[in-house]
Amino acid sequence: MKKQILDKKGIERILYRISLEILERNFDPSNLWIIGIKRRGDILAKKICEKIQSFDRRKVKTAAIDITFYRDDVKLKAYKYIVKNEIEFDIADQNIVLVDDVISTGRSIRAAIDALIDSGRPKSIQLAVLIDKGGRELPIQPDYVGEKVYVDNDSEVLVKIKEVDGEDEVLID
Repeated sequence: MKKQILDKKGIERILYRISLEILERNFDPSNLWIIGIKRRGDILAKKICEKIQSFDRRKVKTAAIDITFYRDDVKLKAYKYIVKNEIEFDIADQNIVLVDDVISTGRSIRAAIDALIDSGRPKSIQLAVLIDKGGRELPIQPDYVGEKVYVDNDSEVLVKIKEVDGEDEVLID
């Protein structure tokens, strides 16, 4: 049975807080990029950008990254250069905030960092996640956390975003 832990208002509240925290740490957004990990992180990244721009009035740059062929469970590494990422800019000396919906083992984030490094050498890489499920297999910790949930390894955290799923909510199964 699925249990709702966040509704639309809860997600909006968290995105508001994370946006403020990002702006506080990156006071000058001129060299700041908010990059979302596809499929839901990219949508969350756009929402965070919109919120930061509403606070600061300066344009914040956003992009999406596809980590499919950077994952360590994909054997087709030769295809990683075929994947179309929206990173068509030089990330050298840029502050990057990676955005993902859920962090658990850390493997998706490692894949995203690998994809970023293939595009250049950023000044910094920060991590923002809506939900921290725990259960790390790699030493990766987010800089900005919406909500930390404590569930066993068999439980799944399901983030639903209106643009993909028709509604905004977070469920535990």
